[in-house]
Amino acid sequence: MTTDTMRYAAIMLMAGIGIPILAALNAKLGGRIESPAAAGTILFAVAFLGALLAMIATGGTGALAAAPGQPKHLFLGGLLVAFYVLSITWVAPRFGLGNAITCVLLGQLVSAAVIDQFGLMGAIVRQITPMRAAGLALMTAGVFLTQRG
Repeated sequence: MTTDTMRYAAIMLMAGIGIPILAALNAKLGGRIESPAAAGTILFAVAFLGALLAMIATGGTGALAAAPGQPKHLFLGGLLVAFYVLSITWVAPRFGLGNAITCVLLGQLVSAAVIDQFGLMGAIVRQITPMRAAGLALMTAGVFLTQRG
């Protein structure tokens, strides 16, 4: 493995660790203030501030001028992240954090494999070879096994 590969893997591992923490914190906030939607709004306000500071720190403010000319479907990611945050904030306290994240993980495995297989949305094409399919099946089995009592 290259140094870049290890660095990218470490960053994404940290992001993966953060997802259940985000879900647990926001679910708790939503319960305490009795509004998952308000908790989601607060989360996005804090996230906006964090992204704004990162953009300023990295000198990316000029890129905002190019945004209006982009295809409109590229902005659907914002709706998808809003759906994730609002749904996990509402579902996790009722269904269990582990169960909710397990379903999210399965959805990620399936959609990532399909996106890679067909190079959707400009992704690098990575065919679902028999070895990759076996790995996905093992990951899926692992997800289910972690949820067994």
